[in-house]
Amino acid sequence: MRGLAAFALALAFLTPLGTPALAVTTAAPVDVPVEPPGYRMDDYRSPTPATLAGANVVDTDAAKLLHDEKRAVFVDVLPRAPRPQGLPEGTVWHPKPRRDIPGSVWLVDTGYGALPPAMEAYFLNGLARATGGDKQRPVVFYCLRDCWMSWNAARRALSAGYGAVHWYPDGTDGWAEAGLPLEPREPETRPDE
Repeated sequence: MRGLAAFALALAFLTPLGTPALAVTTAAPVDVPVEPPGYRMDDYRSPTPATLAGANVVDTDAAKLLHDEKRAVFVDVLPRAPRPQGLPEGTVWHPKPRRDIPGSVWLVDTGYGALPPAMEAYFLNGLARATGGDKQRPVVFYCLRDCWMSWNAARRALSAGYGAVHWYPDGTDGWAEAGLPLEPREPETRPDE
């Protein structure tokens, strides 16, 4: 026997009769994600860290307050497959519908760890339009709960010089669970569409 199991067994033999024994249990280690040194490059739908250096991490109450103040720009970065190129004429394409925080801008597919130059420009140009070119205007990045894409996008905005970056890790999942409204949204037109 080794470790805690041996200790618990020895303790049981050493405890005088009629005295309560100390209960010793072991728990599985909890994997608390930590911030990577760069962007998250894979396994995007997995638990996220509790922090993002340089950004304010907000919960649903704080996100709602920012939304109600009507000064912050809300940016969704949920991915969505583009319309396949080369579809025969007349083919009906039905992308998955998205329900979003009211008034948001959807900069689709901009939360991947590495972006092609065209998508990087799409992200930066979309942010500039949404903020009116004001890099100090509050921006709230979100996606779904346990989605690294919003974390990556917020980090990317910090790297681009945005100074009032907020990351809302619960995203539309947390918003909906709080009974807050969602509305249909279409993404800003991608450069490859």
